[in-house]
Amino acid sequence: MKTLIVIPARYESSRFEGKPLVEIAGKSMIQRVYEQAKACNLASDVVVATDDKRIFDHVKSFGGGVKMTSKEHQSGTDRCAEVAVEFPDCDLVINVQGDEPFIQPEQIDELIQFLIDNADLDIATQKKKISDSDDLFSPNVVKVTSTTDHRALYFSRAPIPYFRGLLGDDWCKKCDYFKHIGIYGFKKEVLIQVHHLPVSNLEKTESLEQLRWLENGYTIGVMETNFTSIGIDTPGDLKKIQPFLTS
Repeated sequence: MKTLIVIPARYESSRFEGKPLVEIAGKSMIQRVYEQAKACNLASDVVVATDDKRIFDHVKSFGGGVKMTSKEHQSGTDRCAEVAVEFPDCDLVINVQGDEPFIQPEQIDELIQFLIDNADLDIATQKKKISDSDDLFSPNVVKVTSTTDHRALYFSRAPIPYFRGLLGDDWCKKCDYFKHIGIYGFKKEVLIQVHHLPVSNLEKTESLEQLRWLENGYTIGVMETNFTSIGIDTPGDLKKIQPFLTS
């Protein structure tokens, strides 16, 4: 199966304008993400999807694949869908976040293989076990619950499941909780379909687009990963990357 990796990247960000072009130890963030994606064994093509000429020209300058997309898109998923239609031979599309410069190629490959091995899935994503109560109760860390056969039941900014009769500090000791890792794999035809779905009630409530897909009956496979990366959402997050530069 041919797999396309799309890396959405936009310049305008309320929390970190110009984030894809910020330099990290001699390379831009978007170049680091691109090179990690290119190192995958199971991907046929890698392309950056952007709406900004500065990012477009920069990706071209280091020899990367890049496509210009509409400025009207509300999410990276929409940007991926626009690009995917230009690759008629691809079967799967992987949305790799453009702000994870240290994502491991093996992590992307394992998601691709999971989607290949589970042909009945529409979408696939990842989870990682939570061991810290601060993460469990942080609304900025999205949690996920899934069935015994690895299908997503629900995603939430709240800790799920609720552990009745136990103090919150002890929840992680008595139950397995998982945070959602924001990498997605789609069957290409499913990606095109979800791009056209209207915003759903659950999505508006939690501000999580994957709830739109669940609410409309799409199956989302969730595989556990042991890989750890870091997303750069604000300039302050750059202070957290030193361990990844020295490891």
